[in-house]
Amino acid sequence: MAVYFFYGEEDFNIDLELDTMRSKLNPDFLSMSYQVLETPDYQTLVNSVRTMPMMFGSMLTIINAYNYFFDKKKTWFEDSELTDIEDALNNVNENLDVVFVVKLPRGENKKIDARRKLFKILSKHNSREFKTFSTFYPDTIVNWIKNRAKSKKISIKDDAAMLMVEQIGNDLRIFDRELDRLALLVYPNKTIEKEIVEKNCISSQDVFNITKSIMQNDKGKALTEYKKLLDIKHPLEILSVIQTMLRQWIIIKTVSSNQDIARMAGIAENRIGYLKKDLKNISAKDLVQLKQNLYEAEYRIKSGTSINPEAEVEYALIR
Repeated sequence: MAVYFFYGEEDFNIDLELDTMRSKLNPDFLSMSYQVLETPDYQTLVNSVRTMPMMFGSMLTIINAYNYFFDKKKTWFEDSELTDIEDALNNVNENLDVVFVVKLPRGENKKIDARRKLFKILSKHNSREFKTFSTFYPDTIVNWIKNRAKSKKISIKDDAAMLMVEQIGNDLRIFDRELDRLALLVYPNKTIEKEIVEKNCISSQDVFNITKSIMQNDKGKALTEYKKLLDIKHPLEILSVIQTMLRQWIIIKTVSSNQDIARMAGIAENRIGYLKKDLKNISAKDLVQLKQNLYEAEYRIKSGTSINPEAEVEYALIR
């Protein structure tokens, strides 16, 4: 088996890779052959790397290592400990896979310091950076969508996939959810066509109609637009799309360089001028407050403390 080092902003692709590795384990012994460790200390880390898998076959250990690189309040390992860790990684049991994972926040332009000794050690072991797809190259995202659809035993036409990119951007997790929903809508057929996407996928314009109405203090129109979307979407799905758009708009309002905005927000640079014009009367402060309101609503819905998810989102939009 082997040691792996996965890092980058595209956490969904990282999760897919980990799911693939996990699927190869014997399901009858999963509780003993699979473990996830959150930034383990030196001794726990070394012990886990030197684990001898038992008779149930291969074993997979995931090490969530973000804090090793970004915890400014703590030095995790001394040089002598790093030497021991390096030795342990070089001698992993043949039935053990160890994966170090660093998921970087999307849009924050965080980079791992490549000068760190730990980074140099991990980089020797099947290192792979998972970058977000750039909307400058929509064909790359279209190919991902088509491949993901294929993995779900369905297909999607090129123009339908391109429309999804135009409406959603580069959020792979949303694409994945949309493909599952669209597959149910076309069943028993196996092909997703453009017309289905047009009728059933939330577009950035749909979201903008809601938020623009709110910022113009036209709450009645905002609620009308929201209720239209409820015909085709669950409140949590609407929340997810709005939160994604709000993150992009906050970046537009707070970052000066169009090139930086395109990179951080996953927006095609030729669209930024139009979006700035649309957002000129909306303050970053109001966008942040709306995002917080929706986050609180999402938490209440997911935690089960909300008895009416539709009304929960409605209240968050207008309060």
